[in-house]
Amino acid sequence: MANSFNFVFLWLSFAGFLADPIACRLLDPIGIQKIDGAWRNARATFYGDMGGGETMQGACGYGNLHDQGYGLETAAISTALFNHGLTCGACFELKCLPGGHYSCIPNSGTIKITATNFCPPNYTKTEDIWCNPPQEHFDLSLYMFTKIAPYRAGVINVSYRRVLCQKQGGIRFQLNGNPYWLIVLPFNVGGAGDVVGVNIKGSSTGWLKMSKNWGQNWETGTVFVGQSLSFQVTTSDLRTLQFDNVVPSSWQFGQTFEGKHNF
Repeated sequence: MANSFNFVFLWLSFAGFLADPIACRLLDPIGIQKIDGAWRNARATFYGDMGGGETMQGACGYGNLHDQGYGLETAAISTALFNHGLTCGACFELKCLPGGHYSCIPNSGTIKITATNFCPPNYTKTEDIWCNPPQEHFDLSLYMFTKIAPYRAGVINVSYRRVLCQKQGGIRFQLNGNPYWLIVLPFNVGGAGDVVGVNIKGSSTGWLKMSKNWGQNWETGTVFVGQSLSFQVTTSDLRTLQFDNVVPSSWQFGQTFEGKHNF
């Protein structure tokens, strides 16, 4: 598959930025945080089992996290961090803070995870409401939780910060939908990790903007069957990568194609 690489910064006019509903969400102070090295306080729990049971699939749309390269180094994040799914794919570094009924594991250092799921709020409860707004909370895979705290701790105080994602290989594009409706899932995204915009171009079309459907699934109603496909992917730091002809004209729904580059 031919795939030329064009790395550009996406500079949006202020008027165009405000006209874009996805871009406008970036102005939400509860939304996407900058990768500024600043540590913030939150809490963490765990879900699933040591093999990652219950952590697969999820609200970001990634599917089998082992197959897609995320593995067990993942977390579901609360409303205050999820930002309507735009934070999906972002990477965080966490460390356990002393306090509570049980201590942190001595010299456990830090862990790094990718946000791959949503920890929903529960407004019917008055306690243990870790994922309710405005609380910042990480529901870690059990495997990652037990790297910094004992299983019996249940819930711990943590300090966290946004970090750059380090991924192996290029950005991958999974194609789903039907002949009249194409949905694209970009995953294995490095750098900022969280995709906030996707453009698509067929061999018979110009560049078209895709709309966010849910999680990190992006959709278009344009018919692209039989065309080779190119993509422009923009992350929350407004950096854009262009992948020319990354998908051949013989593509089929359900297939995944990997670009040669990453952030």
